[in-house]
Amino acid sequence: MNPLVAALTALDSILLGKNEALRLCLACLLARGHLLIEDVPGVGKTTLAHALARVLGLSWQRVQFTSDLLPADIIGVSVFDRATQQFQFRKGPVFTQLLLADEVNRASPRTQSALLEAMEERQVSVDGIGHTLPDPFFVVATQNPHEQLGTFPLPESQLDRFLMRIELGYPDARHERALLAAPDRREQLQAMTAKLTPEGLLRLQQQAQSIHVSPPLLDYVQKLVQASRDRENVQLGLSPRAAQGLVRAARAWALISGRSAVLPDDVQAVWSAVAGHRLQLRESTVAGKADRGQATLDILRSVPVPA
Repeated sequence: MNPLVAALTALDSILLGKNEALRLCLACLLARGHLLIEDVPGVGKTTLAHALARVLGLSWQRVQFTSDLLPADIIGVSVFDRATQQFQFRKGPVFTQLLLADEVNRASPRTQSALLEAMEERQVSVDGIGHTLPDPFFVVATQNPHEQLGTFPLPESQLDRFLMRIELGYPDARHERALLAAPDRREQLQAMTAKLTPEGLLRLQQQAQSIHVSPPLLDYVQKLVQASRDRENVQLGLSPRAAQGLVRAARAWALISGRSAVLPDDVQAVWSAVAGHRLQLRESTVAGKADRGQATLDILRSVPVPA
């Protein structure tokens, strides 16, 4: 069986009825991006991150973000060794292939920013010395809705580091009934076997980057990005980094779909996940999730699809 199909099948056995969200997660990682999962507690955000690590055969660490968490708790710290009379760097949990930043918006902005260099440069600096992170390296962060108590909104610079933001939502009645009848998901997770290896994942990432993107398709992406900047109700549109990420995500979606070239359908499939969390609406607009979602769809509908 195709390893990507096998991975999706395994994930679907844990997160029932969330096939599109699972495809987006896999596309995000194939595109070497970081993933933000935003939803209410209890719908499977942490379970999904754990399942991704198990299915992809990655080492992983979980950090529970709290208001008193310090940057050193994530990155690590230099400790003076009396035997050698030197400082020794003790690596933090960020030195893993998949870092689960659980409830990332419960930490202070200072601690949130500790992830910026790791997510962008794939290294961290301590006492002026750079330390390279493993390859592959992904951050899968979960976040509760901003209206819940004890949360700190992620700044735009942090949000832009996440290639995609997805929501899981409540299961429909049929899948919720199947979930209630199924064994405990923690037992299912322990029984899961890897469908890929880190080396195999790196090869698939390279394969995704070789997916053909035609000039008309690049024109389409440019028009979408420009439309996000020109709308009256949008204060901050998509950045060039977001445009590059959109192309990478569309390539990964095409690879999962078994195609050797990107179609407009691939761009449309990943558009909301890539663009939705990056749009900043003007103050005169109520900038709720529904408003951002509608603005994202309006932009997509306003740009003609290339023939």
